[in-house]
This record gives sequence, C-alpha cells and structure tokens, in this order.
Amino acid sequence: MLTIEQKKSYQQNGYLVLEQCFTAEQMDQLKNAANKIVDDFDPNSTRAVFSTEDHSKTRDDYFLSSGDKVRCFFEEDAFDDEGVLKQDKSLSINKIGHALHQLVPEFKTFSHSEIIKNITLDLGLLRPQIHQSMYIFKQPKIGGVIRWHQDASYFFTTPLSVVTFWLAVEDATIQNGCLQVQSGGEVIPLKEQFLRYPDDSTELKVLHDMPWPDDDNAKPLEVKKGTLVVFNGQLPHFSAPNLSDKSRHAFTLHITCANTQYAKENWLQAEPSLL
Repeated sequence: MLTIEQKKSYQQNGYLVLEQCFTAEQMDQLKNAANKIVDDFDPNSTRAVFSTEDHSKTRDDYFLSSGDKVRCFFEEDAFDDEGVLKQDKSLSINKIGHALHQLVPEFKTFSHSEIIKNITLDLGLLRPQIHQSMYIFKQPKIGGVIRWHQDASYFFTTPLSVVTFWLAVEDATIQNGCLQVQSGGEVIPLKEQFLRYPDDSTELKVLHDMPWPDDDNAKPLEVKKGTLVVFNGQLPHFSAPNLSDKSRHAFTLHITCANTQYAKENWLQAEPSLL
C-alpha cells in the first residue's frame, strides 16, 4: 500500500499526507451518517461541551462513559449566558464520539476496510486495534481551538504505539482551521499524560517543561476532501479556531498495537476492535 518513500517520510517527519485517498462519494456517506446522528440527537438531553482548553469539562460523566457509545458534544460557544443554543443544533455540535467504528454501520465498514488495515500494517502496527473514533465538525464561526497536544498523552502504551488517522471529510484550509503540525521532524518527548483515577477524577499530568512549538512555525496541512493524514502519537499538533463561514468536517481513528501494553490509567478503557 505505502511506498518505501512514503514510509521513510513518515519515519522522518512523524506524519504522512495521502492526498485524496478516498472518494468524494465515500466522504459523503460518512457525512450523511454523521448528520443523521445529529438529526436524531435531543439537544436538551445534555449540555456536555468538548474542550481541550479547560480539562475540568472532560471530567463530566457523559464524556468519561462514552468510550463504547455514540454521543454528541457541543462547541464551547454554542450556548448563550442563559444556557440556550445560539443557533440550530446542526451548527452547534463540536464532535460525535467515541465508538462510531463499532456501532454505526457506515463508520464501522469504513474503519475496518482493507485500506485502513493495510496502512496500519505498513506503519509497523503488527496487530492493529481501534480504540476510538470521532467525527469532528469544526463549525463555521464557532469551531473552537484545539490546543497543541500529542495523542499518546491520551492513548498511552508501552512502548508508545498509537497512530492517528485523520480524514478530511471536507476541504481543510487555513481559513477554516486545518490541522497544523510541528515541522522539522524533531522528536519531542511525551509532554503530558491524561490520567483517569479509580474515582473517575482526572489529571493532565505534565511530564517535562519543554515548551510546545511556536504557532508561527507550525506547518498547516491544507488538504482536499478525501485526503488521509496519518501521524504518530508523539507528533505535536493543533488547530486554530474556525472563523470562516465554512465547516471543516473530519473523521479520526486512534489505533494502537495489541502487542503493546495499554495503560490502565488511560481515560478510555472500552474494548478495542481488532482490524
């Protein structure tokens, strides 16, 4: 599936861009499936907000118990001061998570496709297993910032093995908050670890004081619909707010190797799906 040059590029840079790896029709199928979930979602059932800025919000039981469910999470700026949605729910959802790959037929078929499996094998995951899936909307005008982070902080294994599959369901541009990654290929040791304790309290533990990359030195990954970006768990990445009038839908998978030890302190402990 991957060429020798592509594998070498991934090893050197920590990420690989596979341009328009999937068809527009496949992306439309995922988008339609996500929109149906939102259509069926009762916005009065929760006020759960997803945020990487305020980690107190991630202690919410609605989030912590979502590893084997399909749940909608609002954007931080979706509500006014009185807790009322500022706009239609279809324009207020931050993401859907975290078991789309197990519970929704369209996402399950896509996530367990041969192309996904073959890429994971080519990247060195001898026994790939999916822990989490998310559909991210990055809503126009209110799509929030996703701060600098490394995905191994949330899917810690010994040795580190998590690979993120980030799929552009819509065109991603600098204007609508595309993915931005550390450039230069330097390996930054894991900076944080998100811990979940037996009482369901959580902590984002800082492991060292090395600073995050400077925003101005990040590499924006402006990609077309159907493009797949894969990157390792140590690659620092972020996305700026979406201040444009166009959404930036994406679908992500977090995949580890079953031959590694998955930390019992990781927030998500649902049974993974072997590819």
